Amino acid sequence: MSPTPHSGPAGSGWFDDAAGPIVRPYALTRGRTEYDADVLDMVALIVTEEPAGGAEGTGGAGHGPGDWAPEPEHETILELCRTPLSVVEIASEMELALGVVRVLLGDLLDHSLVRVRRPAPVAQFPSERVLKEVIDGIRAL
Repeated sequence: MSPTPHSGPAGSGWFDDAAGPIVRPYALTRGRTEYDADVLDMVALIVTEEPAGGAEGTGGAGHGPGDWAPEPEHETILELCRTPLSVVEIASEMELALGVVRVLLGDLLDHSLVRVRRPAPVAQFPSERVLKEVIDGIRAL
């Protein structure tokens, strides 16, 4: 189904009857296409940082009120990441392209509003033998 122009209450906009308002990825990222850091791979876990000193708002420590204002998508990410989520889970929840989410996360990371945690390396997980023994033990109960 192709988008059709539609006049809404706040003026004209582009709408897709099935999807609702269409916002192009470059509009969400202000034309940026990638974040410079390699820390935001698909499995990196993102968690919202509590503001220093319990301050209200999302201005971040050391940033004045005029420096940067989060967009609604940033606020959504902060809300989602109260419980750690991977970058790919955030993209899925928000129904946005992975690259767009990485740029938005980069903004939040630059303003110390989120923290990146690496998932445990595979070597730290129990071996297959240990897992089979646990399952056998549970079945024996």
